[in-house]
Amino acid sequence: MIITGGIWVNVHTREALPDHDIAITAGRIAFVGPDASHCRGPETQIIKANGRYMIPGLCDGHMHIESGLLTPAEFARAVIPHGTTSMFTDPHEIANVLGLKGVRMMHDEALMQPVNIFTQMPSCAPSAPGMETTGFEITADDVAEAMQWPGIIGLGEMMNFPGVSAADPKMLAEIAATQRAGKIVGGHYASPDLGPAFAAYVAGGPADDHEGTCEADAIQRMRQGMRSMIRLGSAWYDIETQITAITEKGLDPRNMILCTDDSHCGTLVNDGHMNRVVRHAIDCGCDPLIALQMATINTATHFGLEREIGSLTPGRRADVILTSDLKTLPIETVIARGQIVAQDGACLVECPHFDWPDTARKTVNMRNRLAGDDFTIHAPHGANGVTANVIGVVENQAPTKALQFELPVTDGRVQATGEVAQIALVERHRATGTVVNAFVSGFGYTGTMAMASTVAHDSHHMIVVGTDRDQMALAANRLREVGGGITIFKDGIELALVELPIAGLMSDQPAADVAAATENMMQAMRDCGCTLNNAYMQHSLLALVVIPELRISDLGLVDVRTFEFTDIIVS
Repeated sequence: MIITGGIWVNVHTREALPDHDIAITAGRIAFVGPDASHCRGPETQIIKANGRYMIPGLCDGHMHIESGLLTPAEFARAVIPHGTTSMFTDPHEIANVLGLKGVRMMHDEALMQPVNIFTQMPSCAPSAPGMETTGFEITADDVAEAMQWPGIIGLGEMMNFPGVSAADPKMLAEIAATQRAGKIVGGHYASPDLGPAFAAYVAGGPADDHEGTCEADAIQRMRQGMRSMIRLGSAWYDIETQITAITEKGLDPRNMILCTDDSHCGTLVNDGHMNRVVRHAIDCGCDPLIALQMATINTATHFGLEREIGSLTPGRRADVILTSDLKTLPIETVIARGQIVAQDGACLVECPHFDWPDTARKTVNMRNRLAGDDFTIHAPHGANGVTANVIGVVENQAPTKALQFELPVTDGRVQATGEVAQIALVERHRATGTVVNAFVSGFGYTGTMAMASTVAHDSHHMIVVGTDRDQMALAANRLREVGGGITIFKDGIELALVELPIAGLMSDQPAADVAAATENMMQAMRDCGCTLNNAYMQHSLLALVVIPELRISDLGLVDVRTFEFTDIIVS
């Protein structure tokens, strides 16, 4: 194949060079220059760029396929038309449900795809030992074993940041096993403390971090020798507040990487993937060539793959995008490994599927059907009202706020009221029958409703949020019946259902169908009074006990600022 007459975007030198050709053979780039006619033979496929830009295939430096509610195959099919040709994915969601076997299934299907899906071995299941109970635990021996698999690129985000800072032997053993294999340790430092604790975390080995939310976070990570990964997911809007480290402070952009972290299938199908992230970075004032570096060569270099991916230079995999504009970035032609895989928004290749066994499909284990009484929060004897600790949702960010509200009591039960809804964590791995109840604010729900999801980062039990206990029971029992997913009930009627039979996390249906069901689910949230942007993502993270400030787990209400359990009722 020869692509002729294009503008060569060279991310090594940050140049856009007109009137260049790219010659490709055996899936790799053989030559880039003004005239590739010496590479032409009788069977050479000629693609005329007609003055369009030739840019490297886009790389997502940190993401979770399960957050798309899709299998690796369907995720690939959804993002290929958007120009994503390389992904660095951490399947720690399925690790919490199915352990090492689940990770291997994700890894194997990833290797079957026509684009590059590199797997990071999950590091933290549970994410915070002693704070939650998972379906399976990941051990240092598991990490050492996985480092020998062909598609493993490194260790997934090290979420137990207090453990690393305090030299926890298990965490350091996992890091050591990764480093012995010569691979990269992913980071997750979700704390505003950038002093000695952060320095200790960096010393422990994590080489990147995506949990920053402000300019100071990005600057400190880069100053301490980390790559600052800044994200735009379906609900995490953390680029605008951090990219100023480059656009205004003038720091070296080669130490910053763009990523998505969590994008659900509605975003992928309707809005885009890494092309959406690059466009957003440009809209935030970033030079287009710098933004492209952050989504290509920076990522490749960080993972030790600069000789494989990330640029249009000889010897690299022939992952090429043709686009007519660098700022708006229309993805017109996508080439992966020397084959045209997408044209004008249509995927042109097969994305092979793994045969997911029954052991991966029957994972919602609840002892009994639930009733409204299971969601009761009892008040202290004789109380007419209480002061309660309440999880406060923050729009477009992963952190929550630890709030307190005065709540009424009726017949000895504390009542959700006004802007405060009830939240419950229903255990679904070992059928213990555990239901932990608490309160949450910020969704804005009105009327008599409930929403339940078996996507409940990271332990992935079942999160139920509602204004009525009976509706909460209906929603929880519905997911027990269908084997996992997301459902919304209002006034006893199911408004939306997204079935996720694989580990209670992923659909086995085409991406477009899942996206349509997801959009119906988000519309149902709006119909129940919620006005938050992509509030489903906020819902699914309410049990993530490694991001401040307040979360719920199967063991209780967790103050992530201190990593201690706290009471629901203050007084």
